[in-house]
Amino acid sequence: MLKKDFLWGGATAANQFEGGYNEGGRGLATSDTKTNGSLTRKRKHSFLDENNQIVYLHGSDYIPQNYKSIIDENMYYPSHKAVDFYHHYQEDIALMAEMGFQCFRMSISWTRIFPRGDEETPNEEGLKFYDKVFDECLKYGIQPVVTLNHFDMPLYLADEKNGWLSRETVTYFLRYCETVFKRYKGKVKYWMTFNEINLLRGYDTLGVHEMNQQRYYQAMHHIFIASALAVKKGHEIDSENQIGMMLANILTYPETCNPKDVELELNVSRRLKYFFSDVQCRGYYPSYILKLLEREKIVIKKEAHDDEILKEGCVDYIGFSYYNSGVVTTREDAKSTLGNGVKMAENPYLQESEWKWPIDPIGLRISLNILWDRYQKPLFIVENGLGAKDQEEADGSIHDDYRVAYMRDHIIEMKKAVEEDGVDLMGYTPWGCIDLVSAGTGEMKKRYGMVYVDMDDEGNGSLKRLKKDSFYWYQKVISSQGEDL
Repeated sequence: MLKKDFLWGGATAANQFEGGYNEGGRGLATSDTKTNGSLTRKRKHSFLDENNQIVYLHGSDYIPQNYKSIIDENMYYPSHKAVDFYHHYQEDIALMAEMGFQCFRMSISWTRIFPRGDEETPNEEGLKFYDKVFDECLKYGIQPVVTLNHFDMPLYLADEKNGWLSRETVTYFLRYCETVFKRYKGKVKYWMTFNEINLLRGYDTLGVHEMNQQRYYQAMHHIFIASALAVKKGHEIDSENQIGMMLANILTYPETCNPKDVELELNVSRRLKYFFSDVQCRGYYPSYILKLLEREKIVIKKEAHDDEILKEGCVDYIGFSYYNSGVVTTREDAKSTLGNGVKMAENPYLQESEWKWPIDPIGLRISLNILWDRYQKPLFIVENGLGAKDQEEADGSIHDDYRVAYMRDHIIEMKKAVEEDGVDLMGYTPWGCIDLVSAGTGEMKKRYGMVYVDMDDEGNGSLKRLKKDSFYWYQKVISSQGEDL
């Protein structure tokens, strides 16, 4: 059986869910400069490049998301309205309570608290908004699980302070963390520092316009220091705080038993995943990364006590996302790639979603065991779900049996990891409990929620909330403590 205090709930992120981007004194974040995109729609936008020349996007079915520091009124930016939790929070939290949520994973928008990022005094109106959100959650017995930084940062810090390349940003982040730790003491117990820390790569997440390996590892070092200092400060302010990390856990398999494939998978897992959890859970840089830095002649600039800070700021638990697995290969003719040019192959044993993500429930059990064996720290599945096109019927019903099947199969494997393998698991919060904007494509039609939101890819719609079939199924799962699937 799952533990009695197991946390059932759902997960969202401010830049995909909250909206109200220019209300309540909030400042611009890097996510606010991110246009919508698509994997299926023809390109039809133009934009100005760095030389103020018009660039027309055409010739491909994929519309990438673009970043501009100046908001263009002719472009659509999904984060600006998102699905408007800012004005619907009472309705949305009531729906979560009706499903039986014991926790709600969300993020605080940094710029709602410090609009530019470098202020000494926080924005009181922003603080009051999250007071209302947390009070509403606690009214129903829902524990907030709060991510401090979820895929964006203050635009001012990115454009004027060089983002996470600057040590100053660590100071500003810690000021923000200390502010919310003190303000919400007694209201929030569960925190995470950086969402999917191993996916922080570009301008939107690191605030760095021109990236190379030297700059990347320097920026990541500052983020590791910021996380460790936040953990330490959070524990000082409230000894009851549980502060975790958050890892994008894409399980990878070698394509064959060829030792070269196996070696490749080992190196990919360590470099693109476990490096980040090793530092945050163990408190030091692993030897394989130190050797990589040495080979690449990358020198990280550290301050005197940085190594001590990392050791003192280890996280309490590991939050992670799990959506799918992948297959790495040394074959040169493989078509797709995973970051850094790693070749990827199809898995003939798995079905795929509409967005070509392999569906691998057993991989969740494997992942839970790997992380538990490696760290012996409590685990928390804070994202898991299926992006799919949902159809509203004439009577307002939405029949998403495919989502129910996906979640059921993953919960079955999750329970096996706990009940048969002895993994210490804190909770399960599937992604996008209420429909929100896809981070990967900026689309609305790639829906994850158990509540449907009437909005299209261009932001049009009534924003009406409708319960899907999965809503009632998940309600039953929670009330039975995962026994009635």
